[in-house]
Amino acid sequence: MNLLVCYGAAMATYVALLRAVNVGGTGKLAMADLRALCADAGFARVRTYIASGNVVLESQAPPSTVKAELEGRLLAYAGKPVGVVVRTAAEMAAVVRADPFPGAAPNRTVAIFLDEPPPPDALDRATGQDGEEMRLGVREIFVHYGAGMAGSRLRSPAAAAGTARNMNTVARLAEMAAGT
Repeated sequence: MNLLVCYGAAMATYVALLRAVNVGGTGKLAMADLRALCADAGFARVRTYIASGNVVLESQAPPSTVKAELEGRLLAYAGKPVGVVVRTAAEMAAVVRADPFPGAAPNRTVAIFLDEPPPPDALDRATGQDGEEMRLGVREIFVHYGAGMAGSRLRSPAAAAGTARNMNTVARLAEMAAGT
């Protein structure tokens, strides 16, 4: 029996965000290969968005199982661990609504997705801040890079295990997960 099929369970839509995929030439993973990997795992309606490790899929399994299945298959594919953060369609829409910088350029604002809530002192422990604004979310850290990310020296220990997406990407993934 496929681990991802839970008889009687309703299908849920998830957004899976892979860490370090196609960033700086490391972690190359063709999106066609990612879609095939997800389909082989038993996920339904698999769609990717831009070549940076974003996939929208459906499954009857709970988020923790989706995460574990993807990480296991990515380890087998890549030969090294690839972290995955999973959000439900509703959680992704909530991140869009929670953007604490709604008037800022969405390509200069990111949500850093974490598996757990950020520690309360996450903002205090950040270093190299020079004009960037940061706010804590439920399981995210929001950063607005007013002058752009290219020259930023901002470092946040709490964000090290997360994966960042700009708000344009977050909004598009939320739309895809909502079926629009």
